[in-house]
Amino acid sequence: MNILVIGCGKVGSQLASMLSEEGHDVSVIDRDAKNFEMLDDNFSGMTTVGVPIDQDVLKQAGIESCDAVAAVSQDDNLNIMCSQLAREIFKVPSVLARIYDPAREDVFSHFGLHTVCPTNLTVSAVKSALTENQSIRTINFGAHTLAFNLIQVPDELVGKRASKASDKIADKDIFAVIHDNFDISLTIKEDVILQKNDMLITVTIMD
Repeated sequence: MNILVIGCGKVGSQLASMLSEEGHDVSVIDRDAKNFEMLDDNFSGMTTVGVPIDQDVLKQAGIESCDAVAAVSQDDNLNIMCSQLAREIFKVPSVLARIYDPAREDVFSHFGLHTVCPTNLTVSAVKSALTENQSIRTINFGAHTLAFNLIQVPDELVGKRASKASDKIADKDIFAVIHDNFDISLTIKEDVILQKNDMLITVTIMD
């Protein structure tokens, strides 16, 4: 397949490198040429420096002959605009946009845009771990596996902020806190005070 990857950050560079390794013809666009240094040494595709919403830049990167486009930059609005251009102007058969804000995913999906939200994927994994009564659940992101674990807040961490507690739990980061009333606080958004009877959802990068 001819695949265009828009954004060469951590996700984009891994995605492009993986697709290239699998034998696909891959082209990558990014505003910053330095980001191409994150591509694997054996990446055999094409790189283009420029603003991805510029149609001339898209054409230079080969969008007119693409089978698929993945807009995975760190800018939700940019990803959406690129997806719309790819689908409406260049008629690319398969278009995917990475969306960071979970609140936007359903809205954009309603307009027919194929989106993926890492936050929602992670939350879904956590929800499954809870409802299926499993203490550990894994989910794959690109080349990495994340393991989620559900543990009781240790007594020595009661009254402490979640941001200060991760270093007390060996090899794990606190992803979320489940309170006694079953509300969930995502620690990436809220530095909560840990309470007695809270449960911690921890995450570990397995590989």
